[in-house]
Amino acid sequence: MTIDNVITGVILLVCSAVILFVGKIIYDVLHRKFRLREELLKKDNFALGYAVSGYYLGLILAVGGILTGPEGYWLDEVFDVVYFGLISVVLLNLSAFLQDKIIFRTFSMQKEIIEDENPGAGIIEGAHHIANGLILYGAMSGEGDLLTALIFWAIGQVVLVIAGTIYNVITPFDIHKEIERDNVAVSVAVAGVLVAIGNIIRFAIEGSFESWQANLSELGITLVYGFILLPVIRFFVDHLLLPGEKITDELVHQERPNVGAAAIEAIAYVGASFLIGWAA
Repeated sequence: MTIDNVITGVILLVCSAVILFVGKIIYDVLHRKFRLREELLKKDNFALGYAVSGYYLGLILAVGGILTGPEGYWLDEVFDVVYFGLISVVLLNLSAFLQDKIIFRTFSMQKEIIEDENPGAGIIEGAHHIANGLILYGAMSGEGDLLTALIFWAIGQVVLVIAGTIYNVITPFDIHKEIERDNVAVSVAVAGVLVAIGNIIRFAIEGSFESWQANLSELGITLVYGFILLPVIRFFVDHLLLPGEKITDELVHQERPNVGAAAIEAIAYVGASFLIGWAA
């Protein structure tokens, strides 16, 4: 590593920090109904803490996708970080809006987090931010143009909706109702699904853009593996990792839902997403 590389790296890190600060400002502007500082430091709202932590991690992942792109002249790299970083801030917040209106349209996520201080809702929102950060990581990496990144991001939103729907179908309970009744265990399991799907999409779309046929074919094949494995992984957790007990009973059919069992299910999904990506 040369002195020039070190200087360029420092400049890019400063630019990345500026993007994160802009992301904070945008978040505050879009959430004027509450004050982040008051909720976190005065009211100790850890539900919001989960959500905001996921937001910042998602933004870091998105910027990471830009930083891992091909090296070039330092001014070009700075421009890419600032330009695509600002776009990532917009897309990450737009993803959250779409989540509220489509995936969790049956209740108000903001009400659950701010008024009810529902930790499960905060975990879900944080996981959704992380999933979208992973999608943006893949979309912003490589040498594709802005249009390519936007299309892959849009595809990612559709896939997340489909994944949430499939998970709700393969489980013998309504995940939306369980989240509303503050079932943290179910929220943890759903969070694992969201992050896993986001990670699978990242693996499929990251790197240089070749052609729509090649890239969409790879994405389609990888997602088919992922969707097939959702029920398979749940069966695996139910019968091999937690033998003798049904995962559904642990999550919803007892007085205190088993968050530990949910964490195992969530990690199984996320772990499988890495194995799928590495093997594909």
